[in-house]
Amino acid sequence: MDLFFQADLAQQLIDGLGRGSSYALLALGLAIIFGVMHLLNFAHGELITVSAYVAYYLSVSGFSWWVIAPAIILTSVLFSMITEFVAFRRVRESSDFTMLLTSFGLVILVRAAFSHWVEVKPRNFDKASWVFNTVKWGAFNLEVYDLVVIVVTLITLLALTYLLQRTLFGIALRAASEDFNAARLMGVKSDRVIRNAFMLSGLLAGIGAVFVLLRRGQADPGMGIEILLMPLLATVIGGLGSLRGAVLGGFLLGILEVLFRSRILPDEYSHLTDMMVFAVIALVFIIRPQGLITVRRAERV
Repeated sequence: MDLFFQADLAQQLIDGLGRGSSYALLALGLAIIFGVMHLLNFAHGELITVSAYVAYYLSVSGFSWWVIAPAIILTSVLFSMITEFVAFRRVRESSDFTMLLTSFGLVILVRAAFSHWVEVKPRNFDKASWVFNTVKWGAFNLEVYDLVVIVVTLITLLALTYLLQRTLFGIALRAASEDFNAARLMGVKSDRVIRNAFMLSGLLAGIGAVFVLLRRGQADPGMGIEILLMPLLATVIGGLGSLRGAVLGGFLLGILEVLFRSRILPDEYSHLTDMMVFAVIALVFIIRPQGLITVRRAERV
């Protein structure tokens, strides 16, 4: 009985890591932008919305996920860079509140555009059938989706670590996160750093969007802010601007969701999962209002 309990708990932890991996990828993109601009970018979720409609049109045109997945990532990167150039570059010297309103404005604009020119109702497209397959490994029945998303997330984290620690691109980004004014005095070009930050943020959002859309199989004008909620909370509880905190927060929320839904709450109360997760988040804020990892705040651009 004890062995069964341990195996069941281990499997649920793996499921939680699979769910949390998507949160971590999206939270990382938020943390990168906050680190450079001190902007909590609510428009980050709209990268997924735009990518979802691209995935829809490619799917109904007969393309496979081998084409759709790279298209999602490319769309996310391009749209992220477009938002920086069209919207955020114009208000970069403004107050934090102005930049926050700009991000909300982008959310409303994207939602209105798809609602008006496409359709208010969600549009469904083919999901990848393999993500629902399971493989048996000893006492575990593991979903292929969970295994793939965990492996891809780990590879992404390793690549991101190398990028930030070993390349000029990463060194400039880290310097800007520490103290933007000092970085500029040392020759770091602000436009290039911020543009690169949005490009990297869009790349991470695109990878996360692939895994969200693989299972969701739906494009909806209002999906961005809905999907962004958990990654946003992961960024905040992890410590605003901390990449390690964003990853930790994402994994923590994913595990909590699975444990509350599958183990802690009885089946008849599983609908209270979100409420319980938010209660834990509130407790974290009370104990550590600065987040799990403390980040020294430098002056914004």
